[in-house]
Amino acid sequence: MRSTRRVVRGLALAAALGVVLAACSSQGGRQEEAAAPGGGGGQTATTPRLTIAMITHQAPGDTFWDKVRTGAEVAAAKDNVELKYNNDPEAARQATLIQNAVDSGVDGIAVTMSKPEPLAPAIKAAVDKGIPVVAINSGIDAWKPLGIKMYFGSDETVAGESVGERLTKEGAGKALCVIQEQGSVSLEARCAGVKSTHPTTENLVVNGVDLPSVRSTIAAKLQQDPSLTHVVTLGAPFALAALESIADAGSSAKVATFDLNSDAAQAIKDGKIVFSVDQQPYVQGYEAVDALWLNLTNGNDLGGGRAVLTGPSFVDSTNIDQIITYAKNNTR
Repeated sequence: MRSTRRVVRGLALAAALGVVLAACSSQGGRQEEAAAPGGGGGQTATTPRLTIAMITHQAPGDTFWDKVRTGAEVAAAKDNVELKYNNDPEAARQATLIQNAVDSGVDGIAVTMSKPEPLAPAIKAAVDKGIPVVAINSGIDAWKPLGIKMYFGSDETVAGESVGERLTKEGAGKALCVIQEQGSVSLEARCAGVKSTHPTTENLVVNGVDLPSVRSTIAAKLQQDPSLTHVVTLGAPFALAALESIADAGSSAKVATFDLNSDAAQAIKDGKIVFSVDQQPYVQGYEAVDALWLNLTNGNDLGGGRAVLTGPSFVDSTNIDQIITYAKNNTR
């Protein structure tokens, strides 16, 4: 664990070398160019031009992935890489996107594995063709058996356990853990981790692509069970929906969440959200591209055969003043 933390600290320093920050829309589209965190004169690599595909399970409107893509674009600009970003929340279609990248002859692939089994054949096709693959964000228990070289992300079980421990320490009563995508191994691991260290936790599955439905479903649950003292959401947009649900239900429950966006950061500063567990998606995107470039141009591997952890990192009233600036810049 200590060695992994040292690796992550080193990776954070590497991320500061980025020279271009692309701010993205809610669908991950580029809007404008701005200076990357850390500034620096920056020079584009003189290594041969490479093409790297990044294929995620991003759902429409999920701003979490803006940060992943921003980090990836910063690394691509530095490393003389053409980045091809594609996404689909449906596993079979995500697998097709991976296979398309293989067939097009890309030099490397970064992939998320929210639902690993349907993706396995396409990933195996890449590995068999000699295309290096790295995993980010999800699939921490599945990447090595598939021949994937490296993993960058959070251990979601550990992250969930950390949330449960904090809830218990702070005297929380019954908690509701809201899963916005049924069948996602990462989201289910988070809630299982919360329950393991805060046993009075109940799961609630919602339709994450329909925020009004998320709001009404949480509100109905709060009205049905007034003993709920905390709502734990697994993404920043759902935390904001939960705040509205609490108001709708006339509940006094508190909200804790995983992940950040600028609005959630402001809600933490305003005392409306008690804390967030950040997995640093910007770093995940940056290191996926940079690690593939290092592997392709210098034969490097990071992590020593283990996952390179980018979280969990708590954001709360004690550090929000420092972090809110980065959240508004779309890098935290």
